[in-house]
Amino acid sequence: MKNLIIVESPTKAKTIKNFLGDDYLIIASKGHVRDLPANSFGIKIEDDNFIPEYKISKDHSNIIKEIKEAAKKSEKIYIATDEDREGEAIGFHVAMAIGQKPESLPRIVFHEITKNAILNALENPRKIDLASVDAQQARRLLDRIVGYKLSPLLSLKIQKGLSAGRVQSSSLKLVIDKEREIRAFKSEEYWSIDALFKPSIEAELIEFKNSAIDKMDIKNQEEAEKIVKSLEFEEYKVEAIDKKERKSSPQPPFMTSTLQQSASSVLGFSPKKTMMIAQSLYEGVKTHEGVSGVITYMRTDSLNVAQEAIQNSRNLIEKEFGKKYLPAKPNIYATKNKGAQEAHEAIRPTILSFTPEIAKKYLSADELKLYTLIYNRFVASQMTSAIYESQSIIFVCKNGKFRASGRKLMFDGFYRILGNSDKDRLLPELEVGKEAKLKSLTPNQHFTEPPSRYSEASLIKKLESLGIGRPSTYAPTISLLTSRKYINVEKKQIVPTDIAFVVTELLETNFPEIVDSSFTSSMEKDLDEVAENQKNWQQLLKEFYKPFNEKVNDGKKSIQSQKVATPTGEKCPECESDLLLRKGRFGEFVACSGFPRCKYTKNIKASVEKEPKEVVKLDVKCPACGGSIVERSSRRGKFFGCGSYPKCKFISTYEPTNVKCPKCEYLMAKRVYKEKEMYECIKCKHKEDA
Repeated sequence: MKNLIIVESPTKAKTIKNFLGDDYLIIASKGHVRDLPANSFGIKIEDDNFIPEYKISKDHSNIIKEIKEAAKKSEKIYIATDEDREGEAIGFHVAMAIGQKPESLPRIVFHEITKNAILNALENPRKIDLASVDAQQARRLLDRIVGYKLSPLLSLKIQKGLSAGRVQSSSLKLVIDKEREIRAFKSEEYWSIDALFKPSIEAELIEFKNSAIDKMDIKNQEEAEKIVKSLEFEEYKVEAIDKKERKSSPQPPFMTSTLQQSASSVLGFSPKKTMMIAQSLYEGVKTHEGVSGVITYMRTDSLNVAQEAIQNSRNLIEKEFGKKYLPAKPNIYATKNKGAQEAHEAIRPTILSFTPEIAKKYLSADELKLYTLIYNRFVASQMTSAIYESQSIIFVCKNGKFRASGRKLMFDGFYRILGNSDKDRLLPELEVGKEAKLKSLTPNQHFTEPPSRYSEASLIKKLESLGIGRPSTYAPTISLLTSRKYINVEKKQIVPTDIAFVVTELLETNFPEIVDSSFTSSMEKDLDEVAENQKNWQQLLKEFYKPFNEKVNDGKKSIQSQKVATPTGEKCPECESDLLLRKGRFGEFVACSGFPRCKYTKNIKASVEKEPKEVVKLDVKCPACGGSIVERSSRRGKFFGCGSYPKCKFISTYEPTNVKCPKCEYLMAKRVYKEKEMYECIKCKHKEDA
């Protein structure tokens, strides 16, 4: 009789089949075979006990039948689903669906799909971890309770088709809070003063009249020019030269969050795309040694690395790069996340001989990009630090002090494999106490910038730092927010829609715990305690459900309806239904009346702001192209530019006039200087009384 091994994925099944031959029958469950019903609450509550009403989906009925028949003919039935709570639960439900006692079946686990790993797992089976199953079940029921209770309320009070969720809504609030910061931001002007010393040394002002100069200390052009005038004819000398050796340490190998962040910033991959490609690399691809998984399990928050893998990487580093690139002891990295599943490993290549150069022959273009990122990061993590020399020169005069900074790479270390985008900034050899010749002083105008919107990568980093969700939830959460039309990803930035403000504000007012990151994080810790057999999952649900359900019932009566919609007389460009004008938190927006079937929306405010607002057309010709000068407005305030923009990019902070500069004959602008109206040349900055 054959032995039966049950996995989740058909690709994983094929890879394992290649290793084990005909002695084993391997069947893929294709994910969860039992779940809560799609069209009903699916949780029976009796005497404060929560009883899930699991159903076998129609899509999986034939698979269950196949597994049942195979199980009858098999000597042993192995559960070989992924080693996380989701995988543990899949194995549990497969056993229940085929009429087996889950705790009686041997459970095998492995972090990589290679022959040695599979054979070792078969020799060391364990039992299904029922505490992990309870934790997954508690999470599933919590999410069902929140979604099933809140989503209809949102549809009742705002509009149909809206949804809320425990992780989803707290993640959305982060995006909304960031947008509120941006909209409330007021730009401030500040100036810096840069010096150029002979032969060609750039330096910045760091002290004036014995007072340190910080970023925002010089508020306007008047102050900047006053400082320049007091310093431009002074005598300078070299006060100090400082050289220090610095080290740049390699980063640890990837875990799920850092892989998603790096793939986004370096490769431009969305988290969803990253995980799809990583899944295929884990489950099995063609290699020079046959079909095999080429990376370890990609849903992990651990930085542990198997000793054998560390030793193999050290052997490779010494062989390929030499002993000077090999630390005396292996680099060990500690996971900062207290709830990390340390039984897992970091994401690393499983076959070091399958180098990116060899992989070019076997992997698709995107697979190769991600594999190279993972491979190089892992090898670099076991290399020596890069060493560089930081340099600084301090120039002084009677009333000021300037600093020039430089850097020189002395030893590339792990940069040997990862590369280094920072170029050397070398300073010339000077002597302390010697005279320094000033070539020029330049005042530079700056404006403070509003906070940046989240990118997919930075949002994942924020979720991880706050303890919201787990490695397996980051990509699905962002995908869900996008599909629900709560956010759009524009030029790699996450922009919330108007309806997202309305939903978040309602939740903030009436269900603050649902959007509170600390509450969501605390719930994750409670789930961790369930997985560690330190907390009862029924008690966890009981503590949450009663007050939450009371709030929902009260909200049905007390929350004021925000269903405000006026027909626009236009048809939806996507489905031809009527378009409605709705009111959102930050103004009006247009949405399709066919929502949720059609999710078309148009942000009126955003569409208006895309074009610069022409306020006044001046009777002044553009000095660059001869067109008309117009007054415009931006988030930084009023400015003046050419009406032919973007063909002509002439711009002026102050209002141009037809007065010509007596020095260079360029246009002069009207401005107030020292409480007095004056003309200032836009080009050479010459000033005259108005």
